[in-house]
Amino acid sequence: MKLESDFRIRRLITLIVATMLVTGCGWFGGDEDEQQQPLELIEFEPRFNVDELWSTATGEGLDRRAPNLHPEYTNGQIWIADVEGRLVSIDAENGERRSDFELDMDLSAGPSVYGNRVLLGTFEGQLLNVNANSGQIEWRTQLSSEILAKPVLQDGIVVVRCIDGRIFGLNAETGRREWVYDRSIPLLTLRGNSTPIIRGGQLFSGYDDGSVVAIRVADGTVLWEARVSTPEGRSQLDRLADIDGSLVIVGGDLYAVTRHGRMASLALDSGRIQWVKDVRSHSGISVSRTQIAVTDTDDAIWVVDRQSGDTIWRSEDLLRRGLTQPIAMSDQWVVADREGYLHWFDADTGQLTARTRASKERPAEKPFLVGNTLYFYDVEGRLSAWQIRESS
Repeated sequence: MKLESDFRIRRLITLIVATMLVTGCGWFGGDEDEQQQPLELIEFEPRFNVDELWSTATGEGLDRRAPNLHPEYTNGQIWIADVEGRLVSIDAENGERRSDFELDMDLSAGPSVYGNRVLLGTFEGQLLNVNANSGQIEWRTQLSSEILAKPVLQDGIVVVRCIDGRIFGLNAETGRREWVYDRSIPLLTLRGNSTPIIRGGQLFSGYDDGSVVAIRVADGTVLWEARVSTPEGRSQLDRLADIDGSLVIVGGDLYAVTRHGRMASLALDSGRIQWVKDVRSHSGISVSRTQIAVTDTDDAIWVVDRQSGDTIWRSEDLLRRGLTQPIAMSDQWVVADREGYLHWFDADTGQLTARTRASKERPAEKPFLVGNTLYFYDVEGRLSAWQIRESS
């Protein structure tokens, strides 16, 4: 079919572009320019000691297809799925394994855990509903294309975003399709999709053309659409405007950032733009109290005022080190880099306060926090737990 052929071509182009963006000019041969090399780690006087609580292997981790397989915490357990179909749950306190299931499928997104239900997506476009106690697949539904965004559930509807731009609403008990939102996407995009977020019966999703759309969960009705960034530039690469990182909702405000270079605050009820800031990122936004933090495409870390968008501080201490999205931890912001280091920054001043190497492998995603414990998950499937304490 022509539709399937067009999608396969688009997916191939997307994979090539993703490789070019990750590896840079060195992909074509020759040494990297010195200005493109990762910045050397600077010396500083640490304010905290960092302690590893435990570390454990969970499975095969990720592969080069860049699946969106991220750990999820619920009820004292951390659920993790790997690309080969292994689904495990880990005790968050001691790292011991509680559950271990083999699904024998190439998984691409999830897990999303809701009570006794675990939702997972596959590269072949199947959505799986797995029983968390038995590991049995209770139902599966074939969708239009591979799933790279974590499924979400509200009011009996499972919402799933596919890589071809479609969003499906499925009956949570049967997997039957209730509605579909169909939207075209640009020919050239980064590989990945932002996970839709749900608030008050509405879902919000970022798109590859720099738009955010609001949809009613019950029936798929579009409520509003807002353009955060307009694709512009001489080349297709210049016009990349993807919103692949996480959206954030605080009160009546929604925050988004695009690859093309715009971060914005939108009114949740209408999509009205409240402020914009010239920041280019594809890793998403984090919020802590009155602050927003984001890592830009050069790996500068920005912390801005949530209400106005004014810059509080900007750090270039870790340029070109392949940083994750920042995570708030007490009065600190934490990022991981592609060499497996964790870095803590003072939330008010932007000064480095602590550092440790959590792994020799790059992070599979941003670190995540449960209570006062920070968890690091690497691409080889190793999960570790960390805490900080004041230096004596």
